[in-house]
Amino acid sequence: MPRMGFREVRRSHRNIIWMCGLLLSVCVLAQSQGARWTEDKANQWYSQQAWPVGANFLPSTAINELEMWQADSFDPTTIDRELGWAEGIGMNTMRVFLHNLVWEQDPKGFEHRIDVFLTIAARHHIRPVFVLFDSCWDPLPKLGPQHPPIPGVHNSGWVQAPGAEILADPTQYPRLERYVKGVVGAFANDSRILAWDVWNEPDNGNGSSYGKGDPKNKNEIILGLVPQVFAWARFAHPSQPLTSGLWHGDWSSLAAMPPMARIQIEQSDVISFHNYGWPEDFEQHVKLLEQFHRPLICTEYMARGAGSTFDTILPIAHQHHVGAINWGLVAGKSQTYLPWDSWQHPYVNEQPTIWFHDVFHADGTPYREREAEIIRGLTGRK
Repeated sequence: MPRMGFREVRRSHRNIIWMCGLLLSVCVLAQSQGARWTEDKANQWYSQQAWPVGANFLPSTAINELEMWQADSFDPTTIDRELGWAEGIGMNTMRVFLHNLVWEQDPKGFEHRIDVFLTIAARHHIRPVFVLFDSCWDPLPKLGPQHPPIPGVHNSGWVQAPGAEILADPTQYPRLERYVKGVVGAFANDSRILAWDVWNEPDNGNGSSYGKGDPKNKNEIILGLVPQVFAWARFAHPSQPLTSGLWHGDWSSLAAMPPMARIQIEQSDVISFHNYGWPEDFEQHVKLLEQFHRPLICTEYMARGAGSTFDTILPIAHQHHVGAINWGLVAGKSQTYLPWDSWQHPYVNEQPTIWFHDVFHADGTPYREREAEIIRGLTGRK
């Protein structure tokens, strides 16, 4: 075994101290936090909800969650208009990403803007699922003006929360704890919120985009962090359920699941998942997750070019009473109507044969009127 130099010894010693502190804090949290909902409580809650149908929402004027929420670019006029279009086709929820850096910059200002958003959403009979953290795309988020969209590239400005710098430094984790307890605590009893999604695709390695910028042991780091985030959120005793969505791996049993998926299943009050596959694949995964006897919400689906469409997936979700939240509402700066492969082959001088995500053009016209009719029909919107 090679000998460690002074820096390695000091780093190892610091990590041991941090792990001891982590174990102590987890023990303290376990004594003070609320418990995971029982199956009965989760199912009773779900029985009182309208069938959740909606989209992952980013106003068309924002390239990412920072631009959506920062004071200088927060755009309630566009939010109001676009949520109105969603209401018009029967949608009653939106999955909306928050960001720790915006809260750190101005907690009260951020909470005020969330309240404004909730007021607008409630006016349109929409109750959002708020996402606290996200492992996807750019690992170097920065406050301030965001760069313009990269021509022809899908979701070219989306940023992770937290960024790689914080993830790689355990001494900065108290910042994350303050954010989670602060934002969940501020809205813990707000009936305008449907649920909290504590971490989006936590073990996503960003292999097709920014993977080289992630910490080398990112998966190991986040495996330790996700249970803490659940605990921090439960410390606020929210009246809304907590979840984190499964998105890959074998779901046939807990034993067969990847480590992160097991944590997500065992910690979530209601089970959420992502599926961009063909309808047969979607229904198979629904049936696998029904073994856990908890409400199911698909928090990402609908990628036309991959075989996931409204006309094939939504009827299956309706039949199984599975919540359905597609990716994207209005085509805009995120450019998610472009396919994932645009990262390797940007669509600069051509347009894809069909839109990948999104429901509406920027003027509110549905991309496909038939899709709007299907959503209206299944949700009972006249």
